[in-house]
Amino acid sequence: MADQTTTAPVADPFRPDTALAHQIVDWLSDGQTDDIVLLDLTPLAAFADYFVIGTVDNIRQARAVVDRVEDGILRGGGVRVRAEGSSDSGWILLDTKIGILVHLFSSEARLRYDLEGLWSKAQEVVRIQ
Repeated sequence: MADQTTTAPVADPFRPDTALAHQIVDWLSDGQTDDIVLLDLTPLAAFADYFVIGTVDNIRQARAVVDRVEDGILRGGGVRVRAEGSSDSGWILLDTKIGILVHLFSSEARLRYDLEGLWSKAQEVVRIQ
């Protein structure tokens, strides 16, 4: 069973982007993404409100997770998600265009780029290990 730790969010939980950020965490969890973290960047950055970070094991899993996030956002009335990078590079970035950036990493790339360390002042809202 996954160990889930939740702390109180700084941002208003009723804002649409907050609800969507939590929904994206659920989609990643459903796709068996490992070590999922939701970071609140609202007091630190103007370009994004949230980072959702997760680790995927292989290309097939990465593609399935990307498809799930894209489909979920479109079905919810959102716009098409912009994806950059590839599974081969070890890092896929999904831009929801509403303040949430989703980072899917291979284990090696996640250690190398260390986004959580780089954004260590951001509040960790959710972590699922």
